[in-house]
Amino acid sequence: MAGLGARAVLVTGANRGIGLELVRQLAGGPDAPRWIFACCREPDGVHGQKLRKLVSSHPNLVIVKLDVTNHATIKAAATYVEDHLEDTGLNLLINNAGVLAEVALETVAPQDMLNGYNSNVVGPLLVSQAALNMLTKCQSLDYKEDGILCAAVHPGWVKTDMGTQQADLTVDESVRGILSVLSRFGDEHNGAFVNWKGETIPW
Repeated sequence: MAGLGARAVLVTGANRGIGLELVRQLAGGPDAPRWIFACCREPDGVHGQKLRKLVSSHPNLVIVKLDVTNHATIKAAATYVEDHLEDTGLNLLINNAGVLAEVALETVAPQDMLNGYNSNVVGPLLVSQAALNMLTKCQSLDYKEDGILCAAVHPGWVKTDMGTQQADLTVDESVRGILSVLSRFGDEHNGAFVNWKGETIPW
């Protein structure tokens, strides 16, 4: 896989699953970014252990506390990253954080639905103003003049805590595909919805 050529990358939900593997492959890949900001809710907790171990061998990797449903942590994380990068800014933002409540339609509680919406839709919007589906499409039009491209990438059905072990893809396969798609990203992908193989998915 070719390097992305990105100088500074931020990944949300980076402490496990697809997010952790994205950080691992970015840090160890060709032409690794100068800075990788790996964000998660509890970097000092048990779930941040694998991420902390990764940091010990990659000096370009920085852990940032960020809960996509908490405005205060989003603001604090943005300030921290901005101060760290000074005038250079980010090249790539990967909104990966998300939740899945394993409940049946007939038993799902309103709070479960609100939690999912806040984490999977509102959270990415607050982090980047380039969230999912039509939100990404709209932002792609607004930001194009500034040279900022926005797209949604479907990782496939992946063997993670949310995807279960019955899924089709390993985390490694999915992430290699995602990074390959990003390495070829151009104007023709702006506002698009593509899968991990780079195939366009209808909105």
